[in-house]
Amino acid sequence: MKVLGIALVLLVALEHLYFLYLEMFLWTTPKGLKTFGNTAQKAEDSKVLAANQGLYNGFLAAGLLWGLIYPDAAAGVHIQMFFLACVIVAGIYGGLTVSRRILYLQGGPALLALLVLLAG
Repeated sequence: MKVLGIALVLLVALEHLYFLYLEMFLWTTPKGLKTFGNTAQKAEDSKVLAANQGLYNGFLAAGLLWGLIYPDAAAGVHIQMFFLACVIVAGIYGGLTVSRRILYLQGGPALLALLVLLAG
């Protein structure tokens, strides 16, 4: 169960590093436009906001990775659980305000990881 928890937390962290990359560096590119369903003009107008959002996704990933490498394993799990809860809240908010897809893509893996950590 411990290995599964680590793998899921790592998956969520990598997912958020990818979100950082998409939002900070690909927002106005064809890949970014397609991923987020934006027009070129809308993406250009919102690129500073998207970069800020990407940075926050990076903070979530950093927190999860910090929890994975924290020297005190018990405290590390608590750190992971805190950041997973943050991801779940962000996923719920995004699912309600932007697209239900966000709830599943962002909140789903984080919820699964949190449940595995709680069970372990």
